[in-house]
Amino acid sequence: MIQRVTAGLAVRRAIAAAMVVLVTGFTMSMPARADAMSDWRHKLVQKIGHAHIYPRAAIAREIEGVAKVKVTIDRDGKITNYEVVEATGQSVLDNVIPKIMKKLDPLPKPPASLSDANLTFVIPFAWRLR
Repeated sequence: MIQRVTAGLAVRRAIAAAMVVLVTGFTMSMPARADAMSDWRHKLVQKIGHAHIYPRAAIAREIEGVAKVKVTIDRDGKITNYEVVEATGQSVLDNVIPKIMKKLDPLPKPPASLSDANLTFVIPFAWRLR
């Protein structure tokens, strides 16, 4: 249990650091308010952290890994498509990604300053034991 809690904190920190880099490149109408983008990123990180699943079998066998999932959402945050662009190579971890994606839908609504009808970005998922 201690490993799982520690792993969860590590996951949230890794996601937060990666999301700053990966949630970029959107078309913005008028100057996007930095605080609105920051708030949205924070909400994304929180939702991803809460939806993250670390399978007990992976914890028991001390399996770790990192996957990247390309996600497309609409203006309401509904996930319209996702694709695993980098798998962990560990079936026990890769098989849980669809469950995580189901728990994530919908994601927080993007700020109005992002003018794209659909937004596509990459979410990193990390399974780490400490």
